[in-house]
Amino acid sequence: MRIDIGAGVRLFVDVEGPGLVPDGAGMCEKPTLICMHGGPGFDHSAFKPGFSVLADIAQIIYYDHRGHGRSDARPSSEWNLDTLADDVVRLCDALGISKPIVLGQSFGGFVAQRYIERHPEHAAKVILSSTSPHMAMERKLAMFEKRGGPEAREAALRFWSDPTPQHWADYWTSCRHLYNTRPPQDPQAGSRTLIREEILLHFVAGEKQGLNLLPGLARAQCPVLVMAGEEDPVCPLQDAQEIAAALPAQWAQLVSFPGVGHGAWRDDPQAAFAALRQFILA
Repeated sequence: MRIDIGAGVRLFVDVEGPGLVPDGAGMCEKPTLICMHGGPGFDHSAFKPGFSVLADIAQIIYYDHRGHGRSDARPSSEWNLDTLADDVVRLCDALGISKPIVLGQSFGGFVAQRYIERHPEHAAKVILSSTSPHMAMERKLAMFEKRGGPEAREAALRFWSDPTPQHWADYWTSCRHLYNTRPPQDPQAGSRTLIREEILLHFVAGEKQGLNLLPGLARAQCPVLVMAGEEDPVCPLQDAQEIAAALPAQWAQLVSFPGVGHGAWRDDPQAAFAALRQFILA
Protein backbone atom coordinates (compact mmCIF):
# COMPACT_ATOMS: atom_id res chain seq x y z
CA MET A 1 0.00 0.00 0.00
CA ARG A 2 1.02 3.63 -0.35
CA ILE A 3 0.54 5.72 2.78
CA ASP A 4 0.19 9.51 2.67
CA ILE A 5 2.46 10.86 5.42
CA GLY A 6 1.50 14.48 4.77
CA ALA A 7 1.88 17.16 2.11
CA GLY A 8 0.98 14.61 -0.55
CA VAL A 9 4.05 12.45 0.11
CA ARG A 10 3.24 8.76 -0.27
CA LEU A 11 5.51 5.97 0.96
CA PHE A 12 5.23 2.34 -0.06
CA VAL A 13 4.48 0.33 3.09
CA ASP A 14 4.12 -3.41 3.67
CA VAL A 15 2.99 -4.92 6.96
CA GLU A 16 3.79 -8.43 8.16
CA GLY A 17 1.81 -9.95 11.01
CA PRO A 18 -0.93 -8.69 13.29
CA GLY A 19 -0.31 -6.04 15.89
CA LEU A 20 -2.93 -7.44 18.26
CA VAL A 21 -3.08 -11.16 19.04
CA PRO A 22 -5.46 -13.15 21.27
CA ASP A 23 -4.15 -13.63 24.79
CA GLY A 24 -6.55 -15.46 27.06
CA ALA A 25 -9.63 -13.31 27.63
CA GLY A 26 -8.01 -10.26 26.04
CA MET A 27 -5.79 -9.06 23.24
CA CYS A 28 -2.03 -8.59 23.52
CA GLU A 29 -0.26 -5.85 21.59
CA LYS A 30 3.02 -6.85 19.96
CA PRO A 31 5.81 -4.29 19.49
CA THR A 32 6.16 -2.74 16.06
CA LEU A 33 9.48 -3.23 14.28
CA ILE A 34 10.10 -0.65 11.53
CA CYS A 35 12.75 -1.77 9.03
CA MET A 36 14.64 0.94 7.12
CA HIS A 37 16.56 -0.28 4.10
CA GLY A 38 20.02 0.48 2.81
CA GLY A 39 21.25 2.24 -0.27
CA PRO A 40 20.72 5.07 -0.77
CA GLY A 41 18.56 4.55 -3.81
CA PHE A 42 17.60 0.94 -3.00
CA ASP A 43 14.38 -0.54 -1.56
CA HIS A 44 13.11 -2.73 1.28
CA SER A 45 13.26 -6.06 -0.57
CA ALA A 46 16.54 -7.21 1.02
CA PHE A 47 14.70 -7.73 4.32
CA LYS A 48 12.44 -10.37 2.74
CA PRO A 49 11.95 -13.18 3.49
CA GLY A 50 14.60 -13.32 6.23
CA PHE A 51 12.94 -10.98 8.71
CA SER A 52 9.76 -13.05 8.66
CA VAL A 53 11.32 -15.15 11.44
CA LEU A 54 10.64 -12.23 13.82
CA ALA A 55 6.95 -11.92 12.95
CA ASP A 56 5.96 -14.09 15.91
CA ILE A 57 7.27 -11.47 18.38
CA ALA A 58 6.70 -8.20 16.48
CA GLN A 59 4.52 -6.66 13.84
CA ILE A 60 6.97 -5.78 11.06
CA ILE A 61 6.67 -2.62 8.97
CA TYR A 62 8.73 -2.53 5.79
CA TYR A 63 8.79 0.66 3.75
CA ASP A 64 10.71 2.35 0.95
CA HIS A 65 12.29 5.68 1.86
CA ARG A 66 10.83 8.81 0.31
CA GLY A 67 11.58 8.82 -3.41
CA HIS A 68 12.92 5.25 -3.30
CA GLY A 69 11.65 1.95 -4.64
CA ARG A 70 7.86 1.85 -4.89
CA SER A 71 7.37 5.09 -2.95
CA ASP A 72 6.38 8.10 -5.02
CA ALA A 73 9.18 9.96 -6.78
CA ARG A 74 10.24 13.14 -5.01
CA PRO A 75 12.56 16.05 -5.90
CA SER A 76 16.25 15.85 -5.05
CA SER A 77 15.85 18.63 -2.47
CA GLU A 78 14.15 16.00 -0.28
CA TRP A 79 16.87 13.34 -0.60
CA ASN A 80 18.53 14.16 2.72
CA LEU A 81 18.82 12.59 6.15
CA ASP A 82 16.84 15.25 8.01
CA THR A 83 13.81 14.69 5.79
CA LEU A 84 14.09 10.89 5.87
CA ALA A 85 14.54 10.87 9.66
CA ASP A 86 11.45 13.03 10.09
CA ASP A 87 9.57 10.62 7.80
CA VAL A 88 9.83 7.95 10.51
CA VAL A 89 7.72 10.14 12.77
CA ARG A 90 5.36 11.11 9.95
CA LEU A 91 4.84 7.45 9.04
CA CYS A 92 4.16 6.48 12.64
CA ASP A 93 1.67 9.33 12.99
CA ALA A 94 -0.10 8.22 9.80
CA LEU A 95 -0.29 4.59 10.97
CA GLY A 96 -1.03 5.30 14.63
CA ILE A 97 2.20 3.67 15.85
CA SER A 98 3.52 4.63 19.28
CA LYS A 99 7.01 3.79 20.54
CA PRO A 100 8.28 1.69 17.64
CA ILE A 101 11.45 -0.36 17.51
CA VAL A 102 13.35 1.22 14.61
CA LEU A 103 15.95 -0.78 12.69
CA GLY A 104 18.24 0.90 10.19
CA GLN A 105 20.45 -1.19 7.90
CA SER A 106 23.50 0.49 6.30
CA PHE A 107 22.15 3.75 4.79
CA GLY A 108 18.99 3.10 6.81
CA GLY A 109 21.33 3.24 9.79
CA PHE A 110 22.39 6.75 8.75
CA VAL A 111 18.71 7.69 8.80
CA ALA A 112 18.25 6.00 12.18
CA GLN A 113 21.22 7.87 13.67
CA ARG A 114 19.81 11.20 12.50
CA TYR A 115 16.39 10.09 13.83
CA ILE A 116 17.99 9.55 17.27
CA GLU A 117 19.36 13.09 17.13
CA ARG A 118 16.16 14.77 15.94
CA HIS A 119 13.57 12.65 17.76
CA PRO A 120 15.32 11.08 20.78
CA GLU A 121 12.08 10.46 22.69
CA HIS A 122 10.17 8.81 19.84
CA ALA A 123 11.39 5.19 19.75
CA ALA A 124 11.15 2.41 22.30
CA LYS A 125 14.41 0.94 20.95
CA VAL A 126 16.73 1.47 17.98
CA ILE A 127 18.86 -1.05 16.08
CA LEU A 128 21.82 0.22 14.04
CA SER A 129 22.91 -2.58 11.72
CA SER A 130 26.05 -2.55 9.56
CA THR A 131 26.25 1.22 9.41
CA SER A 132 28.70 4.09 9.78
CA PRO A 133 28.68 7.53 11.40
CA HIS A 134 30.89 9.18 8.77
CA MET A 135 32.88 8.45 5.60
CA ALA A 136 35.94 6.81 7.25
CA MET A 137 37.50 6.42 3.81
CA GLU A 138 40.79 4.86 4.90
CA ARG A 139 39.02 2.13 6.86
CA LYS A 140 36.91 1.26 3.84
CA LEU A 141 39.90 1.16 1.53
CA ALA A 142 41.91 -1.01 3.89
CA MET A 143 39.06 -3.48 4.24
CA PHE A 144 38.38 -3.64 0.50
CA GLU A 145 42.08 -4.28 -0.12
CA LYS A 146 42.07 -6.99 2.52
CA ARG A 147 39.01 -8.63 0.97
CA GLY A 148 39.71 -8.05 -2.74
CA GLY A 149 43.25 -6.80 -3.27
CA PRO A 150 44.54 -3.59 -4.92
CA GLU A 151 41.92 -3.65 -7.68
CA ALA A 152 39.09 -3.49 -5.17
CA ARG A 153 40.85 -0.75 -3.22
CA GLU A 154 41.28 1.37 -6.34
CA ALA A 155 37.68 0.87 -7.47
CA ALA A 156 36.45 1.87 -4.00
CA LEU A 157 38.71 4.93 -3.92
CA ARG A 158 37.50 6.13 -7.32
CA PHE A 159 33.84 5.73 -6.45
CA TRP A 160 33.86 7.17 -2.95
CA SER A 161 36.06 10.10 -4.08
CA ASP A 162 34.33 10.80 -7.39
CA PRO A 163 30.89 9.12 -7.58
CA THR A 164 30.19 9.19 -11.30
CA PRO A 165 27.96 6.63 -13.04
CA GLN A 166 31.03 4.92 -14.55
CA HIS A 167 32.87 4.76 -11.22
CA TRP A 168 29.71 3.35 -9.62
CA ALA A 169 29.48 0.66 -12.31
CA ASP A 170 33.15 -0.25 -11.78
CA TYR A 171 32.70 -0.31 -8.01
CA TRP A 172 29.63 -2.55 -8.28
CA THR A 173 31.58 -5.02 -10.42
CA SER A 174 34.78 -4.99 -8.37
CA CYS A 175 33.50 -4.51 -4.81
CA ARG A 176 29.87 -5.52 -4.33
CA HIS A 177 30.66 -9.25 -4.12
CA LEU A 178 33.10 -8.49 -1.29
CA TYR A 179 30.42 -7.09 1.02
CA ASN A 180 29.62 -10.55 2.38
CA THR A 181 31.63 -13.60 3.31
CA ARG A 182 29.30 -16.23 1.93
CA PRO A 183 27.19 -16.45 -1.22
CA PRO A 184 23.60 -15.22 -0.90
CA GLN A 185 21.15 -17.89 0.19
CA ASP A 186 18.93 -16.70 -2.66
CA PRO A 187 21.03 -15.87 -5.76
CA GLN A 188 18.13 -13.88 -7.23
CA ALA A 189 17.65 -11.63 -4.21
CA GLY A 190 19.71 -8.78 -5.66
CA SER A 191 17.73 -8.82 -8.89
CA ARG A 192 14.56 -7.96 -6.98
CA THR A 193 15.96 -4.68 -5.69
CA LEU A 194 14.69 -1.53 -7.38
CA ILE A 195 17.66 0.84 -7.67
CA ARG A 196 17.48 4.58 -8.33
CA GLU A 197 21.09 5.34 -9.13
CA GLU A 198 20.51 9.10 -9.22
CA ILE A 199 19.63 9.11 -5.50
CA LEU A 200 22.74 7.11 -4.63
CA LEU A 201 25.08 9.38 -6.60
CA HIS A 202 23.40 12.52 -5.24
CA PHE A 203 23.93 11.43 -1.64
CA VAL A 204 27.47 10.08 -2.00
CA ALA A 205 28.63 13.19 -3.87
CA GLY A 206 26.88 15.52 -1.43
CA GLU A 207 25.77 14.89 2.14
CA LYS A 208 27.88 11.75 2.58
CA GLN A 209 31.18 13.59 2.04
CA GLY A 210 31.04 15.74 5.17
CA LEU A 211 28.81 13.50 7.23
CA ASN A 212 29.41 13.15 10.98
CA LEU A 213 26.56 11.58 12.93
CA LEU A 214 28.49 10.93 16.15
CA PRO A 215 27.60 14.12 18.10
CA GLY A 216 23.85 13.55 17.75
CA LEU A 217 24.05 10.05 19.24
CA ALA A 218 24.56 11.52 22.70
CA ARG A 219 20.86 12.48 22.63
CA ALA A 220 19.67 8.85 22.68
CA GLN A 221 16.99 8.14 25.30
CA CYS A 222 16.33 4.44 24.68
CA PRO A 223 18.27 1.19 24.28
CA VAL A 224 20.32 1.08 21.07
CA LEU A 225 21.70 -2.17 19.67
CA VAL A 226 24.69 -1.74 17.34
CA MET A 227 25.33 -4.78 15.11
CA ALA A 228 28.48 -5.19 13.03
CA GLY A 229 30.16 -7.84 10.92
CA GLU A 230 33.87 -8.10 11.64
CA GLU A 231 34.63 -8.57 7.92
CA ASP A 232 32.36 -5.80 6.63
CA PRO A 233 34.40 -3.69 4.19
CA VAL A 234 31.92 -0.86 3.56
CA CYS A 235 30.90 -0.26 7.20
CA PRO A 236 33.91 -1.58 9.12
CA LEU A 237 33.79 -2.80 12.71
CA GLN A 238 35.63 0.31 13.94
CA ASP A 239 32.72 2.42 12.71
CA ALA A 240 30.32 0.43 14.89
CA GLN A 241 32.67 0.74 17.85
CA GLU A 242 32.70 4.53 17.44
CA ILE A 243 28.90 4.59 17.28
CA ALA A 244 28.60 2.54 20.47
CA ALA A 245 31.11 4.77 22.25
CA ALA A 246 29.20 7.92 21.22
CA LEU A 247 25.92 6.67 22.69
CA PRO A 248 25.08 7.19 26.37
CA ALA A 249 26.67 4.23 28.16
CA GLN A 250 23.43 3.12 29.80
CA TRP A 251 21.75 2.67 26.40
CA ALA A 252 24.48 1.23 24.17
CA GLN A 253 24.83 -2.45 23.26
CA LEU A 254 27.40 -3.60 20.70
CA VAL A 255 27.32 -7.06 19.14
CA SER A 256 29.95 -8.04 16.57
CA PHE A 257 29.86 -11.15 14.44
CA PRO A 258 33.13 -12.90 13.48
CA GLY A 259 33.49 -14.02 9.89
CA VAL A 260 30.52 -11.88 8.88
CA GLY A 261 30.19 -9.06 6.37
CA HIS A 262 27.53 -6.47 5.58
CA GLY A 263 24.17 -7.35 7.13
CA ALA A 264 24.85 -10.02 9.73
CA TRP A 265 21.65 -11.94 8.94
CA ARG A 266 23.00 -12.63 5.46
CA ASP A 267 26.17 -14.41 6.59
CA ASP A 268 25.13 -15.77 10.00
CA PRO A 269 21.34 -15.62 10.19
CA GLN A 270 21.14 -17.88 13.23
CA ALA A 271 23.34 -15.62 15.37
CA ALA A 272 21.98 -12.36 13.95
CA PHE A 273 18.31 -13.16 14.42
CA ALA A 274 19.02 -14.56 17.88
CA ALA A 275 20.56 -11.20 18.84
CA LEU A 276 17.63 -9.31 17.35
CA ARG A 277 15.10 -11.54 19.07
CA GLN A 278 16.79 -11.10 22.44
CA PHE A 279 16.91 -7.31 22.06
CA ILE A 280 13.29 -7.01 20.94
CA LEU A 281 12.03 -9.16 23.81
CA ALA A 282 14.19 -7.57 26.51
